[in-house]
Amino acid sequence: MSFWKGLFGSAGAATTKEPAQTARADRRQETVVVRGETILFSLDPNLDLYELEELCDAVGWSRRPIHKVRKALQHSFLVVSMWQQRGSYRRLIGFARATSDHAFNATIWDVVVHPDFQGRGLGKRLMEKVIQELRARDISNITLFADQGVVSFYERLGFTADPEGIKGMFWYPR
Repeated sequence: MSFWKGLFGSAGAATTKEPAQTARADRRQETVVVRGETILFSLDPNLDLYELEELCDAVGWSRRPIHKVRKALQHSFLVVSMWQQRGSYRRLIGFARATSDHAFNATIWDVVVHPDFQGRGLGKRLMEKVIQELRARDISNITLFADQGVVSFYERLGFTADPEGIKGMFWYPR
């Protein structure tokens, strides 16, 4: 069974793996076809920061200083980007990253899918890729912070809000 079919099953849109030249042995890139659209998942943390900020703008996130975005990526344990591929043209359509203690715990941050590509199951695929990569690195405790409007999305992926009554605490500068 192909890698992607094994991960995502056969429910929903047809998913097929592209030829081996795009799916390197180091798993830094994986290409799938979703509803006739070629989608590339990349683990390369070297992104065009302005393209990433355009993606964040598209979903209405506040602008962040580019030097801080660069620093955040440099200190991330995992970066997963999702691209629309049309011939040699690639467009950034999704992104997520995780920080970690490199042993037990990771926290997922900055999950974003371009509005033009939402509602197609690509956010789910992006999150499954992030979780798969964290598990492949032997991370067993995966956390994230979610706005109220997307809690149900993460619950469908197996995340639980406040497991066992644990409450997160936050410190903010005054």
